[in-house]
Amino acid sequence: MHVLVTGATGFTGSHLARALRARGHRVRALVRPCSLEKAAALERDGVEVVAGDLGDPDSLRCASGGIDVVYHVAALYRDASQPPSAYTAVNIEGTRHVFDAARAAGVRRVVHCSTAGVHGHVERPPANEDAPLAPGDHYQRTKLEAEQVARSYDGSRAPEVVIARPVGIYGPDDTRFVKLFRGIAHGTFPMLGSGSVFYHLTYVDDVVDGLMLCGETRDAAGRTYLVAGAQYTTLSDLVATIARGLNVAPPRLHWPVWPVWLAGALCEAICVPLRIEPPLYRRRVDFYRKSRAFDISRARRELGYAPRVDLETGIRRTIEGYRERGLL
Repeated sequence: MHVLVTGATGFTGSHLARALRARGHRVRALVRPCSLEKAAALERDGVEVVAGDLGDPDSLRCASGGIDVVYHVAALYRDASQPPSAYTAVNIEGTRHVFDAARAAGVRRVVHCSTAGVHGHVERPPANEDAPLAPGDHYQRTKLEAEQVARSYDGSRAPEVVIARPVGIYGPDDTRFVKLFRGIAHGTFPMLGSGSVFYHLTYVDDVVDGLMLCGETRDAAGRTYLVAGAQYTTLSDLVATIARGLNVAPPRLHWPVWPVWLAGALCEAICVPLRIEPPLYRRRVDFYRKSRAFDISRARRELGYAPRVDLETGIRRTIEGYRERGLL
């Protein structure tokens, strides 16, 4: 097939573009003009790079010409320097522009990459795709609204729509979890609360497999899938697993959550209006008190999705990658 990947210079998007190319597809990557230099590595791997932006409908129409499947991965992630309107422009209106362009170009299917974060705190783990939706911040709320935009295009006219909700994507090339790994490595990771909440990680290669299955499985049209690792653990067990991989002792002391949560609220109240990155977020404290655990039975049954990288292996590979890059 001839496929288009948005967000192809990001962590997940770059892995997806390369995997699609290795699978024999012709791959086109939509890249913002400011990221063209970063996209040079993709070109060396045989990916066609075209300049464009989610806020530029004309560029999307050009990029969508002759495309069979669009993988819409690009999004504005959490960034305190950006106002709420920026999330709306990129995550909601940008998604609308992607689908408008896909429909105009006769694209057969769009795989819309959302997030399991739209479910918020999972009160009755594990959550499946029909569990309550309770996004907890502006990023998650706009991702949920983007899903609604995507579904509005699903009907008798092209394109088909498949929504994927990845869970806790990690791997050697990512820096999202570096602070967690580094804190455990240096004995500075603060364990707040009991550690009994659930956490679910998914190695990036498994996420890529799930996204490609969403694009290639005929009967997936119109469906929503959680894409996650084979196992979830308590936070305490996750920290202990990372500590074993690092060959260090896990943290022994547990501190109360709420004083730190209140400190985070104060930091946000002062820093966010000034567009300054707060040193502490309530969202970071929520890591210790909100459960993330998901049921991937639908993806297994309907897509044939089968995670290949177990947690121990994925964490070991991630540690090796971080060490090679001098991040630990």
